[in-house]
Amino acid sequence: MLSLIGKRLMFAIPSLIGVIIVTFLLTRALPGDPAAYFAGPSADKNAIEEIRKKLGLDKPLIEQFFRYTADLAHGDFGNSLTTGQPVATEIRNRLPASAELTLLGLIVSIVIAIPLGILAATRPGSWIDHLCRITTTAGVSLPVFFTGLVLVYVFYFRLGWSPAPLGRLDVFATTPPSVTNFYLIDSLLARDWEAFRSSFNQLILPTATLAIFSLAPIARMTRASMLAILSSDFVRTARASGLSPRTVIVTYAFRNAMLPVITTLSMTFSFLLGANVLVEKVFAWPGIGSYAVEALISSDFAPVQGFVLTMAVMYVMINLIIDILYGVIDPRVRLEG
Repeated sequence: MLSLIGKRLMFAIPSLIGVIIVTFLLTRALPGDPAAYFAGPSADKNAIEEIRKKLGLDKPLIEQFFRYTADLAHGDFGNSLTTGQPVATEIRNRLPASAELTLLGLIVSIVIAIPLGILAATRPGSWIDHLCRITTTAGVSLPVFFTGLVLVYVFYFRLGWSPAPLGRLDVFATTPPSVTNFYLIDSLLARDWEAFRSSFNQLILPTATLAIFSLAPIARMTRASMLAILSSDFVRTARASGLSPRTVIVTYAFRNAMLPVITTLSMTFSFLLGANVLVEKVFAWPGIGSYAVEALISSDFAPVQGFVLTMAVMYVMINLIIDILYGVIDPRVRLEG
């Protein structure tokens, strides 16, 4: 297992280097001039050139790249031109908000999708099988921002059941003492039930938006994988041996069907990281996705580069966790490693 983890980490290094190079080049290729943007519409050419020199944009591209990588080696992502704050600090403050929303959406989708896929596979042609197909088709077809807007319109504007989609807490709640920066956990640790209620209510609609988007591929893969395993010889042998249906499904079929489901979970999590950007804008969520969008609009290079690099590192870590789970579930993976 240690050999397998070491190999995966070695393969991840070239990927991260490629992400750094591509992100740097793409941000420089974006339309718009940051110096002109921050100088203002009334600035003359001399003022714009002065700002360009202060930002280091007058240097050759290769020199800018080596300067950027040297700063990265020291853990410096640069400073945001719009806020004036270090990008690393901004990402560190905003990342828990995005992580709390993404992880909760993934957990909700897993809790719904996996049982739904198992029931659909064990009862093909039944009403629950048709429900699974309709749910997965709708989840894949509906854009995530459209789902979020519909939920806001129905549950906030029409019914009034949900609070205003304006961040992690409503205006009457106070931020709990910072321990993990996950408001649900921090409010529980502080026994601040008002903050817990407020943060939970604010999470319902964005979590439901992400869960609807992510449960479709998980449920579909669970159903397909379970159907393939249930028709295999060893499952028929287990049934012929007189084992209970629950034992056959849970102990034999589901464990062998887990590998493709886990692969789908890793891909779904990466999809959620991208979808989270749109969801944060719809619900005014103060995460790194909305931070990156605001920086992109203002041609602020450093936050965009920091955001992409953070997402790449998270994606590599998720794939490493998936590889470890492979080894736990299937011993053959450890032998290959």
